[in-house]
Amino acid sequence: MAKTEIAKSADTPVSRPRDVFAAMRDEMDRVFQRFETEWPRWPGLNAWPRWPSAFRRTNGGDLVVPELDVRENTKSIVIEAELPGVEEKDVSVTLANGLLTIKGEKKEQREEKDETHYFSERTFGAFERCLRLPDTIDENKLEAHFDKGVLKITAAKKPEAVKAERKIEIKKS
Repeated sequence: MAKTEIAKSADTPVSRPRDVFAAMRDEMDRVFQRFETEWPRWPGLNAWPRWPSAFRRTNGGDLVVPELDVRENTKSIVIEAELPGVEEKDVSVTLANGLLTIKGEKKEQREEKDETHYFSERTFGAFERCLRLPDTIDENKLEAHFDKGVLKITAAKKPEAVKAERKIEIKKS
């Protein structure tokens, strides 16, 4: 399993301002993009290149965005991105001001030759996906691993965020 390095910005402030409306706008944009791109289209429209289902195209059709799985447990948040056909050297993970960014490029080349014809085709697609990490994450304890086309990022929580659970007795009135 290969380990991917996470670059950190030196100008990370101590506290991050929360813009709830920007987060809502981003989420609504994602919802409408999915609605627009996942419904069947007329044959021939935006048919090439056919990217694997783990990717989706944005409105302009020129940017490929990987789908993410995000899971949280008591000690960490785990983010997984399926990047079929992408090599580790073509992926970068950065953290700046609480924003985790996954960038990369998918390259595909096809060539066919025989005695009567020669066919060569290349397609390229850049992708970028950003995720705001909560304040409970310890930014010094992030790890990224890339194995068989799957990028797995583990973000450990700060010790004070990992609190013991206790049962509270319910009394009769």
